[in-house]
Amino acid sequence: MADFRRLAPNYAVARQLSAADVAEAARQGFATIVANRPDGEAPGQPRMDEIEAAANAAGLSFVRIPISGPPPPDAVQATVEVIASGKGPVLAYCRSGTRSTTLWAAATAKAGSLPVADILRAAEAAGYDLSSHAGTLERLSRG
Repeated sequence: MADFRRLAPNYAVARQLSAADVAEAARQGFATIVANRPDGEAPGQPRMDEIEAAANAAGLSFVRIPISGPPPPDAVQATVEVIASGKGPVLAYCRSGTRSTTLWAAATAKAGSLPVADILRAAEAAGYDLSSHAGTLERLSRG
């Protein structure tokens, strides 16, 4: 069963997706799937190619922004661009949803579209504690 957690009206995160989850994302109105999990992290993990094929079959865009650890600047910028594209609601996934949430938070702070306190509240409401990232988010929000 898909567990899509909304961070903003047009952005949600999830744990590792399956092809069935992608079909459910399409039914729920998502327009873009973002892969934040690198291939090969765990045995049996669906490969990005599989998820991309399912996304294409469902009529969804697919974007690869895989990260390990803290989000690097290029991944933050790529996420800013995905959000700004306005192509419809985005669903990002990784192993647990934490990396995707952290990347969304960094991109949102960098874009200045929400105050840091609101970013942290949105993450917490979705089940992710990003309080340890508050300083980094503040720095990103100041440019």
